[in-house]
Amino acid sequence: MKAIVIRSLGGSYTVEAPEGVYECSARGIFRKKGISPVCGDDVEISFEKDGSAVIDKIYERRSFIIRPPLANLDVLVLVSSTVDPRPNTLIIDKFTAIAEYKGIKPVIVFTKIDKTEAGSLKDIYRSVGFDVYEIDNTTGEGCKSLADALQGKLCAFTGNTGVGKSSLLNNIFPGIDLATGETSKKLGRGRHTTRHVELYKLPKGGHVADTPGFSSFDTNRYDIIFKDRLAGCFPEFSQYEGKCRFPDCAHIKEKGCAVIEAVESGEIPRSRFESYKAMYEDAAKLKEWEYK
Repeated sequence: MKAIVIRSLGGSYTVEAPEGVYECSARGIFRKKGISPVCGDDVEISFEKDGSAVIDKIYERRSFIIRPPLANLDVLVLVSSTVDPRPNTLIIDKFTAIAEYKGIKPVIVFTKIDKTEAGSLKDIYRSVGFDVYEIDNTTGEGCKSLADALQGKLCAFTGNTGVGKSSLLNNIFPGIDLATGETSKKLGRGRHTTRHVELYKLPKGGHVADTPGFSSFDTNRYDIIFKDRLAGCFPEFSQYEGKCRFPDCAHIKEKGCAVIEAVESGEIPRSRFESYKAMYEDAAKLKEWEYK
């Protein structure tokens, strides 16, 4: 029967099928091929004579994130607080770039609006074309509209530690009851409360994954974007494609660059362009042959 992997821990897999939830092992053939099931995988399972369940097949993945390992995501929800910790546009832009690169829809959520409003930040990302939500975890304001948008989807919530990610999940999907951690005043970030990836079934269909929190972000954590593919991960650049003076324009400091001209005229948010330049500088240090 067909099922979806909802939990993976130590070589043991929990899968959800229309007939029920089963604990499974995986066939040895996967190990020989150098692959293994991950949360979100659509799989085929069968039952041995002793009644134990085994994963026989992993269906082709629509998308895949390396760390934490997640397959077939429809939506990546990027959670950023407006304060404590302060929003970091470079981190948000790295998240959105990875989502675009992997073919996953990015959704941006600003929490703690009861303390400080999202202000111009929400306008920046809406102008790019991203869906943006503002949430007050103390009152639940904004939670219903976000919950409605995620029904029927396979989605993951991620973001810097301490932004209220687990509290947000508990608010929009009551009954999930995820552990939460208070923000460390000394470090300015939250304690790590999510220890493994697990999918939770949503009331009206779909699944949500809570991913381990972290206080810094490395693009390679999710996947590697090489410099020649980075511009394609910034959707606001697309309308200027082919309009630069030089066909191999990197959009960094070249004369006659249509992207730079759009930044100067205010058509592209400057913060997004600064993030692009920082990411390009990091990507330029990567040697593609080392990752093949």
